[in-house]
Amino acid sequence: MALISAWPLVSPVLFFLRCFSSSTASSEGSVFQFDIEGSSAVSTQEATVIRGQQQAVATGSWVPFAEGCQEGFYRTSSGKCSPCNCNGNANRCLDGSGICVDCQRNTTGHHCEQCPEGFIGDIVRGVPAFCQPCPCPLPALANFAVSCYRKSGSVRCVCKENYAGPNCERCAPGYYGNPLLIGSTCKKCDCNGNSDPNLIFEDCDEVTGQCRNCLHHTSGFKCERCAPGYYGDARFAKNCTACDCGGRMCDSQTGECLADSPEVSTDTDCPTISCDKCIWDLTDDIRLSVLTIDESKSTLLSISTGVAAQRRLNDLNLTTTHLQEAMSKKKNHAMLWTIQVDDAADEMNDLLREAETLDEQGNEASSKGQLVQKETTEINSRASQLVQQLNNIRDNIEEISSKSKYYAIQQELSPEEIAQKRSVAEEMLKEIKHRKPFTNQRQLADEEQNAAQELLQQIEAFHEKYNDTRSLVMDVLEQLSEQDVKLSDLEEALGEALDYVIQTEDANRENTARLQRQEKQHEKIKEQMDEVNSTLLSATTILEGPQKVNSELSEVIKNTSGFYAEIDGAKKELQEKLANLSMFDDDLVEKAMNHALNLRRLADELDGNLYGVDSNGLVQRAINASNVYENIAGYIEEADKVALLALNTTNRVKDAAVGIDTQVIYHKGKSEELLIRAMQLQRTAHDSSSSTIADTSWQVNGTFARMNALRSQLMRAIAKMQSAETEEARERLEQAQLKTAEAVSATTTVTQATTPMDENVRLWSQNLQDFQHNSETYDSAVHSAGDAVKKLSEVFPQLLDKLRRVEQKAPANNISSSIQRIRELIAQTRSVASKVQVSMMFEGQSAVEVDPKIKVEELKSFTSMSLYIKLHKDNPQLATSPDRFILYLGNKNAKHYIGLAIKNDNLVYIYNLGGQDVEIPLDAKPVSTWPSYFSIIKIERIGRHGKMFLTVPSLSSTAEEKFIKKGQVLGPGTLLNLEPENAVFYVGGVPPGFKLPPSLNLPGFIGCLELATLNDDVISLYNFRHVYNIDTTTSPPCARDKLAFTQSRAVSYFFDGSGYALARNIERRGKFSQVTRFDIEVRTPTDSGLILLMINGSMFFSLEMHNGFLYLHYDFGFSNGPVLLEDSMKKARINDAKFHEISIIYHNSKKMILVVDRRHIKSVDNERTAMPFTDIYIGGAPAEILHSSISSHLAGSIGFKGCMKGFQFQKKDFNLLEEPGTLGISYGCPEDSLMSRNAYFNGESFIASSQKVSLFTEFEGGFNFRTLQPSGLLFYYSEGSDVLSISMERGAVVLNASGTKIQSPDRNYNDGKTHFIITSVTPERYELTVDDKKQSKKNPAKDRAGKRPDSINKFYFGGSPLRTQQANFTGCISNAYFTRLDQDIEVEDFQKYSEKVQASLYGCPVESPPVALLHKKGKNSSKAKGNRNKKVGRDKDKISQPSSGLKKLYQVNLQRDPQCHLPMNPKATERAYQFGGTANSRQEFDHIPKDFSQRAQFSISLRTHSSHGMIFYISDQKETNFMALFFAHGRLIFMFNAGHQKIRIKSQEKYNDGLWHNVIFIRDKNIGRLIIDGLRVLEESFDGNANTWQVTEPLYIGGVAPGKAIKNIQINSVYSFNGCLSNLQLNGRSLTSASQTFSVTPCFEGPSEAGTYFSSEGGYVVLDESFSLGLKFEVVFEIRPRSSSGILLHGHSVNGEYLNMHMRNGQVTVKLNNGIRDFSTSVTLKQSLCDGRWHRIAVIRDANVVQLDVDSEVNHVVGPLNPKAIDHREPVFIGGVPESLLTSSLTTRNSFIGCIRNFMIDEKPVSFSKAALVSGAVSINTCPAA
Repeated sequence: MALISAWPLVSPVLFFLRCFSSSTASSEGSVFQFDIEGSSAVSTQEATVIRGQQQAVATGSWVPFAEGCQEGFYRTSSGKCSPCNCNGNANRCLDGSGICVDCQRNTTGHHCEQCPEGFIGDIVRGVPAFCQPCPCPLPALANFAVSCYRKSGSVRCVCKENYAGPNCERCAPGYYGNPLLIGSTCKKCDCNGNSDPNLIFEDCDEVTGQCRNCLHHTSGFKCERCAPGYYGDARFAKNCTACDCGGRMCDSQTGECLADSPEVSTDTDCPTISCDKCIWDLTDDIRLSVLTIDESKSTLLSISTGVAAQRRLNDLNLTTTHLQEAMSKKKNHAMLWTIQVDDAADEMNDLLREAETLDEQGNEASSKGQLVQKETTEINSRASQLVQQLNNIRDNIEEISSKSKYYAIQQELSPEEIAQKRSVAEEMLKEIKHRKPFTNQRQLADEEQNAAQELLQQIEAFHEKYNDTRSLVMDVLEQLSEQDVKLSDLEEALGEALDYVIQTEDANRENTARLQRQEKQHEKIKEQMDEVNSTLLSATTILEGPQKVNSELSEVIKNTSGFYAEIDGAKKELQEKLANLSMFDDDLVEKAMNHALNLRRLADELDGNLYGVDSNGLVQRAINASNVYENIAGYIEEADKVALLALNTTNRVKDAAVGIDTQVIYHKGKSEELLIRAMQLQRTAHDSSSSTIADTSWQVNGTFARMNALRSQLMRAIAKMQSAETEEARERLEQAQLKTAEAVSATTTVTQATTPMDENVRLWSQNLQDFQHNSETYDSAVHSAGDAVKKLSEVFPQLLDKLRRVEQKAPANNISSSIQRIRELIAQTRSVASKVQVSMMFEGQSAVEVDPKIKVEELKSFTSMSLYIKLHKDNPQLATSPDRFILYLGNKNAKHYIGLAIKNDNLVYIYNLGGQDVEIPLDAKPVSTWPSYFSIIKIERIGRHGKMFLTVPSLSSTAEEKFIKKGQVLGPGTLLNLEPENAVFYVGGVPPGFKLPPSLNLPGFIGCLELATLNDDVISLYNFRHVYNIDTTTSPPCARDKLAFTQSRAVSYFFDGSGYALARNIERRGKFSQVTRFDIEVRTPTDSGLILLMINGSMFFSLEMHNGFLYLHYDFGFSNGPVLLEDSMKKARINDAKFHEISIIYHNSKKMILVVDRRHIKSVDNERTAMPFTDIYIGGAPAEILHSSISSHLAGSIGFKGCMKGFQFQKKDFNLLEEPGTLGISYGCPEDSLMSRNAYFNGESFIASSQKVSLFTEFEGGFNFRTLQPSGLLFYYSEGSDVLSISMERGAVVLNASGTKIQSPDRNYNDGKTHFIITSVTPERYELTVDDKKQSKKNPAKDRAGKRPDSINKFYFGGSPLRTQQANFTGCISNAYFTRLDQDIEVEDFQKYSEKVQASLYGCPVESPPVALLHKKGKNSSKAKGNRNKKVGRDKDKISQPSSGLKKLYQVNLQRDPQCHLPMNPKATERAYQFGGTANSRQEFDHIPKDFSQRAQFSISLRTHSSHGMIFYISDQKETNFMALFFAHGRLIFMFNAGHQKIRIKSQEKYNDGLWHNVIFIRDKNIGRLIIDGLRVLEESFDGNANTWQVTEPLYIGGVAPGKAIKNIQINSVYSFNGCLSNLQLNGRSLTSASQTFSVTPCFEGPSEAGTYFSSEGGYVVLDESFSLGLKFEVVFEIRPRSSSGILLHGHSVNGEYLNMHMRNGQVTVKLNNGIRDFSTSVTLKQSLCDGRWHRIAVIRDANVVQLDVDSEVNHVVGPLNPKAIDHREPVFIGGVPESLLTSSLTTRNSFIGCIRNFMIDEKPVSFSKAALVSGAVSINTCPAA
């Protein structure tokens, strides 16, 4: 209020100041130009004197170097003094550049020609004379504008965020405040989340900030409390609830009803007062009034009391005083100047001049007086308004007083009470009046002002020194650049000298070896000379036989001609027979194909029948599917036999014909070869000399022998063909035709049989949708279930066996795919059956063998099971034998098991870990006291510790009884070792003949049982293998009471990653409108999963969770393609196992908004298009949709695993289990399924927690682990200087407890299998147990026993941020536990840990273990080596790969290897390439146009987030002439030289915003232009001749070669541009064919991940570190190929030795040559190596033994031993190799296509980013994921 009252006094002064400023800006004489910031005060007369001085000095005059130029001039590079061009706003400029220093009047720029941000000039166009703060709304005092400009005669403001209006005079929506008040700002509305959630901003009063329209029964200034009549927490819990007090008031916090009359203590003499309801209403109203007064009080206190205004007035007073002093000084100066300039002037002229001056001043004073009078009038009017406002306030006070009196009368208040409240109010007013008006704050403000002025003076002094130093920067830079060039030359010279030395040494070694070889050859030549002499003597005797040889050769020619004729005749007969056979073969093949098509159609019909099966239909739908399988199984088997017989017959006929033809062709070729060879021998015989006759004779003898052999073979073949029985072949074909006809008829029969089944399934599905929970419908469902149980128990195993046999025969591809589809449907049926939440009735003789649906390995160290149980106490059998068996999970030999039973009226949990039984009886709650409805049992085992829970709910309330009993194994056993082939799971009883252990050998259970979970998986009795004596007619299942279906269970749905919900025609519940909204709540611990999906042709909408954050991708047919909206700022992590409310709002068919937990995450605009969908998938989708054309737009194809609830469309709820398309989900949200018991560590991650633990006293802990790495830190804990750690060291497990080490004897624990560790610390011993193998040592620190510190300590899993001797762990850790001081033993939930660094808490990607030589560490494996590598030579021109440029990889139908899951070329932007994989990523072009030196116009499109990087560069050899385009600090810079001058054009805006921009840069002789997006044209020119400007190739795009451009460009911008470039054109022609490419790939779209990608265009990486090719090494890496063939690794030495690893048609081969010969080994996986997943490859060499590991498949080879093997160190090529280095024996010469990651040599990671060379289309850092 005080500030409001002070405003009328301040406003005129401000107005006067503004008028004074504007008037003086245009005035002349000695009147000063006023700067509102106080930064300058230079008179117009002084500026005139400066200009006069500048004109007085002759422009361009020479000044001696020792002398400086006068003020207002600067020295040019030629030594001349030139006037400063500062537009009258400065009188100093820098020598050399002419840049102005100390710009006055709020100007800036090199020539003081611009206004800074937040200021505006005095003219619209041109150079401003001065600049003043933007009046937005008030200049300087309240300026809330980023910038301002003039338009149509008025000033327009560009407001800051939070402000709005033409002059920023009001707050933007969602903010409040009064910008017109000095000191006031706009603040964000705060309504505590109780305003309308459909609004983008919270709604409050734009001035006061009071919230409007408080929802959820709240009220208050900020909706911070519950409304009257309601109670609760309105700010956090938001649970305001109506008072249940019968109309009376209640406590606003607790809801406790307020009594009608207060009870007075009997210890006092106070009388009892009886109050009616009005008194309590009045009391509540007074309480609310007090709260309102408090709010008003806080509001008044928050309003400024005029400090800011007073401070501004003081500033104005000081400014006025300074102006007066300055004016007096100026007058004195004027008088002095007058005396000095004109002494001869007479007094009359002086008097006249003074009179004129006084006259002007009088006029100005008159005008100012008028302005003051006007302002005074305004002040008076505002004062009258203030008086009126005060009168209004007085009236309001009187009105309040009258109302209080009236209220007192109405409420019958006594005068004493009124006086008391009035006195309280007066005391409050006195307190307000006596408060000092911020005296302390005023003193602090003055002190800060003084400090600021001192700081300003220091800055000004520093600025002067800075300007002086700045003039020397260019000289220093030039000298440094010269020194840098000299150093570079010296470095090159040293490098060349080193190369020459190395070459000389190599040449010396080669010459020495060559000399030794020549000496040996000389000795051999002497020996051969002797042999030749003896041969010549014997040759004379052989010359006599040439004639004889000629005659024999003539006979051979004649015989061969005859054989040739006979072969031609036989061939014609065989062709006729083959034609006859082909006629039968075509008919048979056609019928077989028709039969296969019919089988395919049957598989599709079976798919349709299964589509309606879900858990909403309870058991019946699973029964329907099994009936279909039962009827079709026989037909498939018969059809398979017939088709297989027909196919085999056809194949035999084909094979016979092909074999005959092959033999004919083979013998004919041999005969022709023989004839040609004989003729050659004949010619050779005539021309032979004495030295070759012996060889000719030997060859002729061999020819005769081969001819005789061929003749005999030919005769046998002819006889065999003539003896072929054509009748037998014809009969076989007729039989095949009959069998095919039978197959067709069988198929027709199957179709007729399945048609009514399909109709019945649909009818049952419709009937079960209306299922009601009553006894009649339940009994009918149970009766049907009883009939189907027997069929399910018989049909599934038979059908699986038959399908397995049919698939193994595999008669045709389409039949095999149909069988595979049937297998998938059966798996889905089992998944649905495992979620059937219905119990089974057991009568004492019945039993069920359940399929546990879990690997027994996962039950080894930790086992948890929950179930529902209901006893039939009235059954007479229980009276005679009350002890009963419940369940058994264990081996058939009754060793290693867990079980449940009722013994001695107690529930008993029994488990055996190989020794004695452990029995845990729950004696706190005898079975006889259990209720007659379902109770919940949970049994748990962690290592040797067991625990049992019993929960007994209540029918009348939400209360429930809980009982817990614990036990443990006393012996050594800790693991439940179940054998997969012998493990059984029996519930309710056991089949006849099965022998239970004695502790469980009891009669069968009587009552109802229902399974719930096994470890983390949902399980059901209806997912069984066999059932025994189950009759649902006589023993129907028990219906669970309503209490079992709690509210959370009813509205929550559990997704296990394989199922999904489908809501069809969602507009039946709500329409797409102007605001379309989807809401859902999710809870999950997983990293990724599909949440929502809608598709319509090529249009789609997907909401996914990717790495724990939301990922929204959609395309409604937009012209610009799909739109991506992701939580890139990581605002809301979803995978923390808590419920999160996700809302997607589509506003005006244009704006997509993502909200999480009512918090705005992100929004994006798109083209105005309505949502074109009708159906929505929730939590997943069918496989055919996930792998369809939209798969490339999905971040992954993983179904959601976790809980969902509250799915709404347009605020309308959906019951997902009632939707017909729902498959494989269930009610409820099991807590066990949401715990994070697993953690995966990547070698750089760890998790940590702070708990109340002490590991050096009494302690026991354990955990599972899996890894393929031999070393790593598993667990770390420190307590002071004592450290306890568990680690892997060379495959062994090591416990280190304060220096005491215990190591496991085995060293093979890095085999990828699950192992269990238990660590125990006692006062006597340290113990380490790994897989039940115990090691122990004495505890040397016995004095520490018994100390149990109460402090909270931190422990780590998977590694540690501290410096330790071990590296962090790579692998999985699960099911961890340890004893704590504050709670019982239980499995650790890693989700609750406070620190999680790069660890994944779901899944374990460790692959299956390799075997064989990997862990034997003998000859066949390498040990860790020292750093024996050396740098590869840097002469990279010696290793180059010519490239024709990258091709188009953006075809509509992407190339795909038929063996590969992923396309060969990922989807990429058309004609766009990705740069920046390495520091010198680039393309080089050798062709430059002839007129390039005269004119060069280059256009390009770019997209980047990087602030620096080279885009274009070309220069001459010495880089004297150059032209470049690069990024610096996000701005584009075009730069080139002309002689010694450099033209530099820089954009004002930043363009590293991740969007595409079109850039054109032109050099036209002496003019440079930079055009960006066709809107901004920047131009610079220079004076001089540019005809001598010449450059040479290559032209660099995206980066430069190492060492280039450093001379001319700053170092940050020399490195490669990191982003995408497209549409490259030079002088109107596209640049498409690069001569060389280095680390450039297409600009890929879609998600990516870490790795190195090798494109289909070819490329390779040359490692900077080499390794030995001759002795020992170990190479390990992971690949995800996109082609089934390609080179993975290659190393080659100068003496011909090499190592090559390649793929060929999915087979991985390693081939070596160690100087003796080639040898190789290969591995072929059972599944495809090109399946779109990562695969691990390891190569281990030890001398002549080589082992190859591919995932879990291993092979090795033992080659020849080379005793003279030399350890060669040569470059290693990854992903490809130049053609010149490949040997002819290698079958695969193509480059690898796909991704490689985690490359290690001898257990040392290899970084491709530090490679010696990256050539071709290779992306180092990113790898496309789809």
